[in-house]
Amino acid sequence: MALGNGYEQQGCFLARALEVVGERWTLLILRDCFYGVRHFSDLLAHLDISRGVLTERLDALVAAGVLERRPQGRAVEYVLTDAGRALWPSIYALSKWGEQHLSGNHPPRVFGHADCGTDLDDAGRCPTCETVPDVADLVVRLADGPHGSRRSDPVAVALSTPHRMLTPIP
Repeated sequence: MALGNGYEQQGCFLARALEVVGERWTLLILRDCFYGVRHFSDLLAHLDISRGVLTERLDALVAAGVLERRPQGRAVEYVLTDAGRALWPSIYALSKWGEQHLSGNHPPRVFGHADCGTDLDDAGRCPTCETVPDVADLVVRLADGPHGSRRSDPVAVALSTPHRMLTPIP
């Protein structure tokens, strides 16, 4: 029996959200956009995704109002909209779930509150300030530990040191 290709009959907002972010690669594209990746070529190199799939996913995210295309000279930047930024808590929660329940040959990424330097708890709160900081007020860094798979693409190199979220990757 063939699977359907949509959730229109579900009558559920989770199903509607999956229409936008439920495709393979989409959350990784968004993760990188939160890290500050804005250029197609950087997404392509960092994600090891095919050009066609990346184009389709970016087009779908722009059409859904999650990303905005902004001309930058002869290039285009992809920037999170308010609707896209609202996905941060979900992406953070999925990342923490993976960290707690799955294994890998790399240390996790740690997200700290830029204002006070305190690492967020598993729920995304700053224990010192007792707030949930906006994603723009976070700094991401690799946790200490062995790193079995070092990458050399520009995004991986930029993220090998602490980086403020949403700040464009150079």
